[in-house]
Amino acid sequence: MKQGIHPKYNTDGVVCTTCGTRWQIGTTRQNLRVEICSNCHPFYTGEQRIVDTAGQVDRFMKRLSASQDRQAAIEKQRTAKNQPQPKKSLLKELYGDDA
Repeated sequence: MKQGIHPKYNTDGVVCTTCGTRWQIGTTRQNLRVEICSNCHPFYTGEQRIVDTAGQVDRFMKRLSASQDRQAAIEKQRTAKNQPQPKKSLLKELYGDDA
């Protein structure tokens, strides 16, 4: 192994800036910091919830229901269009409904 070409190996570790948790790891960088870790992340702590500050979920559900209604109306028109028309009797056509 050549001397002087390899970076310095540090065992300082990683620090979470949110909760202050430290992990000892080997790295070539000093003072690694992360904003969130598995100790304070909502998914891992079980405190995960959907934050709907702008009503985005409600708007999405409204658009989804409108789209589904539109698709149902199109399908209804398509099935009505594809149904065969009732055939008229030739006698009724010639003599009218009295025949």
